[in-house]
Amino acid sequence: MTLALIDIESGNLHSVDNALCAAGASDVVITADPDVIAKADRIVLPGVGAFGACAANLRSVDGLEEALRDAALTRARPFLGICVGMQLLADASDEMGEHRGLGWISGRVTRLIPSDPTAKVPHMGWNDVRPTREHPLIVPGEAYFLHSYAFSGEHVLATTDHAGPVTAAIGRDTVVGAQFHPEKSQRYGLSFLTRFLEWHP
Repeated sequence: MTLALIDIESGNLHSVDNALCAAGASDVVITADPDVIAKADRIVLPGVGAFGACAANLRSVDGLEEALRDAALTRARPFLGICVGMQLLADASDEMGEHRGLGWISGRVTRLIPSDPTAKVPHMGWNDVRPTREHPLIVPGEAYFLHSYAFSGEHVLATTDHAGPVTAAIGRDTVVGAQFHPEKSQRYGLSFLTRFLEWHP
């Protein structure tokens, strides 16, 4: 089983690679090559930093957006977006301007505004993952979060709480996104990645 770990120059790649290998992945290829992605059995898109920069980096590679769409939406390869990689699944983000997402899951990414003004932003540290409906990848537990913007929209699989509900995971069909960082979430994160590697939607 070949897993394409997508390199959009947004950091965190090697931590995610190490976590995937610890979870049982045996053939991880770090790549942005559309031809490699076309042959991959599974795809992971990590992302850290600003939404706009990640989207621009992705679209700077000829054919990458189309290859990802074809693999995930047409050929139904299991796809996981992590942190900003999850947010990119949305229609758009207003982080430092208006930026277009992939549009795979209807919704927007907006500034996190807790109902309690004493709650700090970014939302950083360990917090609960609370499933909102049944999904083979999402179970209750605690994961590590680090983000200032959050997804609002359709197909929410789990929430967390930061002075109000915050989307923790989204998904439809063969596509799943995690706002938390599985590579930093120790036992919970490794078990999540193991379930992704074993997932046959």
